Amino acid sequence: MIRSFYYQANEPVKVIDGTENFDKLLEKKDSVLWVDLCNPDDKELYILRHDFKFHPLAIEDVISEKPSTKVDDYDDYIFVVFQIVDFFGKNGGLKNREIDFFLYKNALVTVHYEEHRIFDELYQRAENDERLFSRGAEFLFHAVIDAIVDNYNSTLDILEYEIEEVETDVLGEPDKETVKAIYTLRRDIVSLKRMVMPQKELVSRFARGDFSQISEKSAVYFSDIHDHLLRIDDLANFHREILNSSLETYYSSVSTKTNEIIKFLTIFTVLFIPPTFMVGLWGMNFEFMPELHLENGYFYSLGIMSVIVSGLLMFFRKKKWL
Repeated sequence: MIRSFYYQANEPVKVIDGTENFDKLLEKKDSVLWVDLCNPDDKELYILRHDFKFHPLAIEDVISEKPSTKVDDYDDYIFVVFQIVDFFGKNGGLKNREIDFFLYKNALVTVHYEEHRIFDELYQRAENDERLFSRGAEFLFHAVIDAIVDNYNSTLDILEYEIEEVETDVLGEPDKETVKAIYTLRRDIVSLKRMVMPQKELVSRFARGDFSQISEKSAVYFSDIHDHLLRIDDLANFHREILNSSLETYYSSVSTKTNEIIKFLTIFTVLFIPPTFMVGLWGMNFEFMPELHLENGYFYSLGIMSVIVSGLLMFFRKKKWL
């Protein structure tokens, strides 16, 4: 599906569905064109080569859908691969998707293979707010990148909620599901950092004005996005430390519980050693044993066992082993 927006000064934004003579629109230097391809087929991808005449290597990267952040400078335009990420809960985990950008001085082409809510919001802004186009394609490019980075913040907020739940579980009655959730969330946090780090470097190049398509005026705004990515990276580090601490707390809790079980079993065993010894002693097969002929010997033996067990319990309590 192709959806496009065409802006000329003092005219309302024109919405174009499907293909168009984009090469003709591109020739008008006082205009701004945004072409968005969502899950394009081969016929729709053809416009990248025919209308925009993008480099075959860049088109190959678009088709291959390799989720690796990069930027290539082709003089007239830059080709950018960026990542958008969403979190789908403990079971769904983190999912990243590739978004490709071609930025001319007066045009922006975006390609993605799945629909996303940020594009619905950007479509509405494009139709209702001419300011999205009036400052040029570079500011339009900034608006899309900014929306993607804001979505990182939303994803991090959801992850933070899941981490808080895990912390509560660890302080309560942790089980195998708890430790599984910790490992899963830690994996997602590491994946998020792995995506943010190269994008942080890439946006810093935009902020420095390394490309002719991005002026000093817009570079300041990319600097703000870079600051947001730095904050996301710092928060990801913070959450990873929390998960590491939660994991240590979990193993400490399991170790404490195991020690308590061992202590109980040890005390239980010690309590029954004296009675076992006495039963074994009087169970010896000798004919002449004085105690065997006591009239109340059985009750005496039970009494002695009870006294010994009670004495051991008092001793354990005094030592605070119970």
